[in-house]
Amino acid sequence: YFGGHAVVGQDFVGPQVGADLRRQTAFAMVSALLGLLAYITFRFEFRFGVAAVAALLHDVVIAVGAFSIANREFNLPVVAAFLTIIGYSLNDTVVVFDRIRETGQTQRRMPLADGINLSINKTLSRTMLTSGTTLMMVLSLFFAGGQGINNFAFALLVGVIVGTYSSIFVASPVYFELTKRALAKKE
Repeated sequence: YFGGHAVVGQDFVGPQVGADLRRQTAFAMVSALLGLLAYITFRFEFRFGVAAVAALLHDVVIAVGAFSIANREFNLPVVAAFLTIIGYSLNDTVVVFDRIRETGQTQRRMPLADGINLSINKTLSRTMLTSGTTLMMVLSLFFAGGQGINNFAFALLVGVIVGTYSSIFVASPVYFELTKRALAKKE
């Protein structure tokens, strides 16, 4: 006790520990993205992998930017939230890419842009339902979860919204451009 007051806890990260946390976070993110590039390349093809990593990188950059704008604290649960965002967005991207590949195999004469558009339209209701239910859960965590989980929930809130649109509006167009360039090189 100090003059009738007790020190209950102390949450302070010094400059050395902060630098270590930033370095370890960057290493975790880069390792995850490289591992996912290898996985998507193995499961689909390299162009899908590059497009997925571009979308995932976009998601993390937007989430980190939202954290910076909101002046929120970065800590280990937040790093875990960023890795969760990568996994969540990847799942949605893989569903869209699987449909694009399936459409390409069954509709060989269909132009690439039309095939991608058809694939996105086929997965759109599933994407919106999954994202909507996840968003409801994350909103309840954000508003009723308490201070200890608030930053984690904020990161997931941003990540679910950004991850949903990036699968459609980032990953698919990147794949389209890469495939279009590859086809132009062949001719």
